[in-house]
Amino acid sequence: MPDAVGSTQLTAVDRDLHRADASLTVSQSIIKKHENNQQLALLMSSICHACKVVSHGIARAGISGMYGLAGESNATGDDVKKLDLLANDIWVQALRASGVCSVLVSEENEEPIILDPSTEAIGPYCVAFDPLDGSSNIDCNVSVGSIFSIYKRENFDRNVPGVTADILRPGTDIVAAGYAMYGASTELVITYEKGSGVERFQLDPSIGEFMFIEKMGIPKDGGKKIYSCNEGNSVHWDQPIKDFVEQCKNKGYSARYVGSMVSDVHRSLLYGGIFLYPADKKSTKGKLRVLYEGFPMALITEEAGGTASTGMFDGKVGRILEVVPKKIHDRCPIIMGCDRDCNDIIGKINSA
Repeated sequence: MPDAVGSTQLTAVDRDLHRADASLTVSQSIIKKHENNQQLALLMSSICHACKVVSHGIARAGISGMYGLAGESNATGDDVKKLDLLANDIWVQALRASGVCSVLVSEENEEPIILDPSTEAIGPYCVAFDPLDGSSNIDCNVSVGSIFSIYKRENFDRNVPGVTADILRPGTDIVAAGYAMYGASTELVITYEKGSGVERFQLDPSIGEFMFIEKMGIPKDGGKKIYSCNEGNSVHWDQPIKDFVEQCKNKGYSARYVGSMVSDVHRSLLYGGIFLYPADKKSTKGKLRVLYEGFPMALITEEAGGTASTGMFDGKVGRILEVVPKKIHDRCPIIMGCDRDCNDIIGKINSA
């Protein structure tokens, strides 16, 4: 029998392995992009590792007894699930072990984690992350995710610990951002500095690697007519937001809302449309957190060719990436997606 490599009668496993060999792994992509920055490459590799471990934990959540509440609230007042705590431990341990971080900010920790250079290796990077976005959906097996943004300390000294101010900066200072989505498959979406575009990878469990799928971009014509928001909050919305959603219904838009930011924005990046979590009379700053939800998703959306706006916030309509957070768990309103729909709603807000 001829060797499988030279045979046209390859098994399904052989074909998968050949496709994997011919594809770019996320590790190869990171090294290729950052061959002169080994520290950033090491950090990204640690993040990939955290995403793989969290993915495995989610896949086994039911049989491991990890469904349900942990009996406490996190720094932002949300009920904490058992998997929230597990995912947070995984992320914190992976980032500390990378040896290239100084400051860590997690949704699950009230205060920033400042690494001590006298007891552990530190580096120039500061990472803000939501270890398990949409975890309220986890018990019913709906897609959830992890989100992160990375900053670089200015005037870094490996003998001097970082400070909170190192990460309380606008989103325009981010050097890399991304998210993992844990669904029917596990995907990783990454962007770097302005103009780098957005890359999509999928975890191949047979080899334990994230494999490159495609460069992502929102359809230039706006794509499908989809609006995504929690209409249960509509009674509290400002009138321009109500008017836009009503217009969507009259124009034949479809409503799609998962309740996990990662899932809803991922769909918008692929299909088009708009995702909304605006400020309202109940939540004047919106609900989503700036550092580890608003900023990374805004950078990805803009790099994919879309718009990411706060809507009316602090007396003006602004760009999410230009918000300056005062606290690590600050919130901001979210209007993001294709230019067609974002420009429409921003126009209504400006005309009000």
